[in-house]
Amino acid sequence: MKEKLTIEKLKAEAKAFCIEESKINNKDLFGVTDGKAVGTHIEHKFQEHLNKKYKTTIGSSANGIDLPSDDIQTDIKVTSIKQPQSSCPFKDAKQKIFGLGYNLLVFVYDKVDDPKTKTANLDFVSCSFISKERTADYTTTYRLREMVKDKANIEDIVAYLSDKNIPADDITLNQLAKQILKTPPLQGYLTISNALQWRLQYQRIVTLTDKIQGISKIIDRITT
Repeated sequence: MKEKLTIEKLKAEAKAFCIEESKINNKDLFGVTDGKAVGTHIEHKFQEHLNKKYKTTIGSSANGIDLPSDDIQTDIKVTSIKQPQSSCPFKDAKQKIFGLGYNLLVFVYDKVDDPKTKTANLDFVSCSFISKERTADYTTTYRLREMVKDKANIEDIVAYLSDKNIPADDITLNQLAKQILKTPPLQGYLTISNALQWRLQYQRIVTLTDKIQGISKIIDRITT
């Protein structure tokens, strides 16, 4: 009987997966320059790896997050070290300030093609687990936290959100401002760009050396 997947087991499996995958010379990925194709290949492979050992719900990236069960609530992201970023569905403007609403497991690889063997090696140089509480935008949350400390009022907060083109109407911005003053956001660690989908950038996570509650560096060959 399969055992139940937990967050700690998820992290342990991610570490083992990175170590094993870094040893593989992969014919399927030779010459593939489409980061999305590489990401999908690795996501599916990791999901299959989990599914063989654990009792857990596997979701669909097309319909939502990859591991949607209530006790896991984690989306898997796979990206190249050359430009560690990905996209995710836009739900509402609050995500940029209070977080995406789910955890992220971010695999970062360095891909090298070998013309002699016609294989590709994905060397996983970083893997991080980011708790949902830390998935907001770094600069936006930093500034808002400073403004709350400096006794900003609703109008100040609304003006800042408008200036930063937070995608929301005036009524929503006012509601957000009230929520920010009542419950200031935690410091986020992603860079989130406005678009039809959120564009998430992970450079700050990859190069992070401070120990931050809610962020686990599972594999770190960038800063060590």
